[in-house]
Amino acid sequence: MRNIIIKKISIISICAVALLAFVQLSCGSKDVKNNRKLLYWSSNNTDEITWAREIVSEWNKEHPYDPLQFQPVPEGQSSEEVILAAVVGGTTPDIYSNMWQGDVELYARAGRLVPLDTLPGFLDFLYKRCDSSVVKEITSTDGHIYQIPWKINPIMLIYNQNMFSQAGFSNPPRTYSEFLEAAKKIQRIDLSNGYVDRWIGYTEVVVLWWQRLFDFYPLYLAASGGAPLIKDNKVAFDNKYAVETFSFLKSLFDRKYFPRERLSARQDPFLGGDIATRFTGPWEIIHAERFKPEGFNYSFSPLPVPDDFKGNAYTYGDTKNIVVFNTCKNPGLAWEFLKQMISHNGDLKLLKITGQIPRRKDLTDDSEFLRYFSERPQMMKFANQAKFVKGPDTCPVLKEVFDAISQQFEACVIYGKKSPAEAVHDAAKQASILLLQ
Repeated sequence: MRNIIIKKISIISICAVALLAFVQLSCGSKDVKNNRKLLYWSSNNTDEITWAREIVSEWNKEHPYDPLQFQPVPEGQSSEEVILAAVVGGTTPDIYSNMWQGDVELYARAGRLVPLDTLPGFLDFLYKRCDSSVVKEITSTDGHIYQIPWKINPIMLIYNQNMFSQAGFSNPPRTYSEFLEAAKKIQRIDLSNGYVDRWIGYTEVVVLWWQRLFDFYPLYLAASGGAPLIKDNKVAFDNKYAVETFSFLKSLFDRKYFPRERLSARQDPFLGGDIATRFTGPWEIIHAERFKPEGFNYSFSPLPVPDDFKGNAYTYGDTKNIVVFNTCKNPGLAWEFLKQMISHNGDLKLLKITGQIPRRKDLTDDSEFLRYFSERPQMMKFANQAKFVKGPDTCPVLKEVFDAISQQFEACVIYGKKSPAEAVHDAAKQASILLLQ
């Protein structure tokens, strides 16, 4: 089965993964295999580590004969690379709670994950937690379920209320036309040299596949009402929604409403007043509250949509889920722990400690969750948006599909070498070839 994974990765990537696996994980693999405790990895986010330690400590006190061993995912360029290294090297933890939803199908097809729907009580638990559309979204192509929908960080539009008010707008832009109108009035040009030094927004002008999760993809979901990129192992994004999204973003760069220069090296361009908006998630609240200058006012709104759009604007949920690897010595025990970990109390604790939103259907109905959100108006906006989020499609080569989209995004949106229709069609052709492999 290892060859199935390796087939999807370039020779260079394999060499890097093998080296990473050897250096970071092989030394600890003997300890893991010789230890009777189940091993649980969380993300290495500081707040999430605090939460995970508390959850594991409670479990170990209540289950002294079935204790868990906890550690954050080892350091690396990204947690996805570390997990890939562990899979290739056979040093996976028993439980992992920071799995990008778009990677699950790859590992499921390689036979590296436990089909959770085979565990007693799993489906009953899942349907109490999530609605049927979420269950359908995370179901593998073989009909099994290998992941638990756990937490989301919906991508929304943060906007500088002062800047919009000064430009004559009492509300954030809802449509593409409104956004472009605001961009024209907010844009500032230095008359001494003709350079633009204030823009309505910014997105990273890099070809990295994952960057499209925070510009093209959420805007595509908003424009299409949550339509997939890949459906039934076929390309589904060669459509007017992708073209509209490319066209909108291209117009922002063409008119210099978004800068082509990279602003990431600057001190925060949003809090510094260089840009008036940003596509971002709820993590922005803690950062803004800590570093905003005196008198700075901001809020959040759904992403802009085409002018003729009707309905609820969906967005990318930045979904992270829980999996149990097939190296797990006791999947039944792992499931017992997970039921406690993602119980009502566990999810409420996650929300309070980390500010990350559990993916559950009672967020704005349950009195305790509602009390938390009502005391935090900015977070309430994300709780309401959480009803209209999508995760990545079920596809074993999804990263490569996003890479194809990102290449065409650069050619069309940033540098104007292709029309939106040509770029989307070319990305779809590349993706179709990938799906045949």
